[in-house]
Amino acid sequence: MNQKKKRSRKRRIKKFTQKNIVKIFLLILLFTSLISLASYFIMNNKEKIIETKKEEISTVLTETKKEFTKKFEESYKDIEEFTDFKEKEPKDYFDDIIKSESKYDKFEEYTKELEKDYIEKTKSKKEIDENNDKVIKKVEEIKEEKLKEEIKTEKKEVPKKIDDKNIITSKDTYIHDKNKKPKIIIIIDDVSTTTQKEKILNIGYPITMAFLPPTKAHSNSAKIALDLPFYMIHFPMQASSAFKGEEENTLKIYDSYEKIEQRVKQLRQWYPNAIYTNNHTGSVFTENEEAMDKLFRALKKHNFIFVDSRTTAKSVVKKYANKYNMPYIVRNTFLDNERDFKSVQTQLKKAIEIAKKQGYAIAIGHPYDVTFKVLKESKHLLKDVEPVFLNKLPYL
Repeated sequence: MNQKKKRSRKRRIKKFTQKNIVKIFLLILLFTSLISLASYFIMNNKEKIIETKKEEISTVLTETKKEFTKKFEESYKDIEEFTDFKEKEPKDYFDDIIKSESKYDKFEEYTKELEKDYIEKTKSKKEIDENNDKVIKKVEEIKEEKLKEEIKTEKKEVPKKIDDKNIITSKDTYIHDKNKKPKIIIIIDDVSTTTQKEKILNIGYPITMAFLPPTKAHSNSAKIALDLPFYMIHFPMQASSAFKGEEENTLKIYDSYEKIEQRVKQLRQWYPNAIYTNNHTGSVFTENEEAMDKLFRALKKHNFIFVDSRTTAKSVVKKYANKYNMPYIVRNTFLDNERDFKSVQTQLKKAIEIAKKQGYAIAIGHPYDVTFKVLKESKHLLKDVEPVFLNKLPYL
């Protein structure tokens, strides 16, 4: 009897255990399903949130870009109009500058000296010999005075300033042979683009191009010069305070010799075939003795010859050309201070008359359309003179 009860009890326990296991399994299955379902909804919702955020960020970025672009275009509108760089190279903006002088300064420094034709009187051989004798005598007197002073005192004598009129150069000793055609040298300063170069080549006779050194505004000005048979460098130097259109890396009177020499060395690397260089602006620099001494020393080292654009009557170029045994070269007239056809042609006629008188003349112009037009349409005026490059100057 007891055994029967025991078996019955075991069956009940077993049955109960089996039911509980099934329930536990079902509960686990249900719980797992709920978790999976919840995860699905969470992930699905998260993706929707991310997509929404992406759309919002994209919208904000688009609006910001539009606003920035609008401000950028407004800020640089004047620069685009000035340089004319849109989808083409920076060509011929000189005339545009002149038309809008209320906004921009003239490209070249303007001084009273630009209004004058610079002509030195042709001296006879007798006058030259007399001047040479005066200089020699003066030098001997200075030596004697210095020697006496050194004997009396140990103080260093301050050297006396030499008057330019007593400096004799190859220019002063040149006498024109009337049987030979006078030479006229026309220099166009501020050349910096291929378009200007092609217009000058299209004039039809030798014109000396003076290239501005490369800057951000005209980065190719050295490259476009390299295939020319002859060219020179238009060297930026310190102008008067009234001039506001200063070029990058313009030489200043307080620059050290090392800085000036490095700049000249850089020009030699950019323009390997150039020998001649003239000053761009430079009324302050070319009348400063210390600055010009340092410059000529550097030019001599790197095989350059200086041409005085003569933007100041106080220029000391002649003194330092003589000191460093270089030819003294100075312009005679400017062609386009007034930018109309008649005025430019009048200046060209003046240059021709100067050439007939002294055997040569140097005229300087700029890459204005009116200057190109005058030079191209005035070939008939040149019948009694010979246009040549600067290196064919008779007294060199």
